[in-house]
Amino acid sequence: MDQGGPRRPTGARMGSWASCALGLVVVLVAVLSPARGRRSQDLHCGACRALVDELEWEIAQVDPKKTIQMGSFRINPDGSQSVVEVPYARSEAHLTELLERVCEKMKEYGEKTDPVTQRKAYVRILSHDGTKMDLSEVKIDGDVVSSLKFACESIAEEYEDELIEFFSHEAENVKDRLCSKRTDLCDHALHVPHDEL
Repeated sequence: MDQGGPRRPTGARMGSWASCALGLVVVLVAVLSPARGRRSQDLHCGACRALVDELEWEIAQVDPKKTIQMGSFRINPDGSQSVVEVPYARSEAHLTELLERVCEKMKEYGEKTDPVTQRKAYVRILSHDGTKMDLSEVKIDGDVVSSLKFACESIAEEYEDELIEFFSHEAENVKDRLCSKRTDLCDHALHVPHDEL
């Protein structure tokens, strides 16, 4: 039955709408992907740097005179054992224990956005020593904490051997060596001050 009006080709109209929608999606992805990728890198870099800071602080809290026996418990042919005492703070046992719980400290961090570069940095919102912190322009919320904690746990698990290696040998500049050179988590580490976190 002809209604007398001009017929509009439905397929052509739908095809035009679909191509417009697809074009919009492509533009949105192109615009948002670099920001999302940078946000992810900022998060992982910040988590790595915060993890290193927290490990360094925890190690510094241990009495340097405290030791732990390490070595083989097998008996040598002469009847002795090859056991040595090493400083507890940097022992593998202590570092492993710290790695299991250090990411809980991420709840003491907030997110700060650089107004010029729009890069995210993660800063303590609670100081270790009770010093008042400057929290201006620091975002503090559950999403920031859970994202940072998850990133920290992923890094601690994936790079456990490297973390233990660096900290057991009192390596210098662990943040840059681990977070930039060894893992490539921070592409902009040279632009981040060492004391920022």
